Amino acid sequence: MTENVIGYTETGHVAVVTLNVPARGNVIDTSLAQEILGICLRINQNSDIYFTVITGAGDKFCVGNEMEYDAAIGKSVKSVTRKVKDIPRFEVASAVAMIECPVIAAINGDALGQGLEIALACDIRYASDNAHFGFPNTSAGLMPMDGGTQRLPRLVGKGKALELLLSSEVIDAKEALNIGLVSQLFPGPDLMAQTMTFTAGMAAKAPVAMRYVKEAVNKGTDLTLDQGVRLEADLYFLIHTTDDRTEGIKAFQEKRKPQFKGK
Repeated sequence: MTENVIGYTETGHVAVVTLNVPARGNVIDTSLAQEILGICLRINQNSDIYFTVITGAGDKFCVGNEMEYDAAIGKSVKSVTRKVKDIPRFEVASAVAMIECPVIAAINGDALGQGLEIALACDIRYASDNAHFGFPNTSAGLMPMDGGTQRLPRLVGKGKALELLLSSEVIDAKEALNIGLVSQLFPGPDLMAQTMTFTAGMAAKAPVAMRYVKEAVNKGTDLTLDQGVRLEADLYFLIHTTDDRTEGIKAFQEKRKPQFKGK
């Protein structure tokens, strides 16, 4: 594992994770996968992190894992098959999905295969207007393996998800916005600045409340409406036991900006 496989910085209460293998489109290999897993644990153990941003170095977000990359550049079926047997299955997107604070994907370029699965595991997706998205897996006799077949239909609907997955179509940023795959598009040079402006504003809010909102939304999609409403009520009452809630009330009464501590 090299020191520069993943870039990691903390700005205020925001962690910025950068996939940093630009010469290969930030392809997911053993080193990069292991580093991401470690950073996701590190973020969850740091109560001072209120928001996380994931992006890529260079002009790609992530073009997938080694198997997908080899298939895309035309390596033989035998070579790709051998990699299936020899390379462990890294659940990178699943690790990203387990980050407790809200996570934004700043998609600076193409997000393909497992790279798109990482983006889908984030809570909000902003993208460069020249990015492309897709699962070209089936063209090489493969299929998504890190939540793509489950998270994509929850985001864009079953029909559109099946169309993208079965056709191996790669769509542009405008189409991704139209189907709800991403929330906003920005010119490439402005993407990180716009993303950091948004996260800086959110990081000034109550972090416990933001985590509970994320939990209510994510868990609620797998519950009935009645069950989801009860979960929301339970989390709402829990908020009233926190120091942040007390600080919010005091700040309102004293007409000042609240100083939340995430407790």
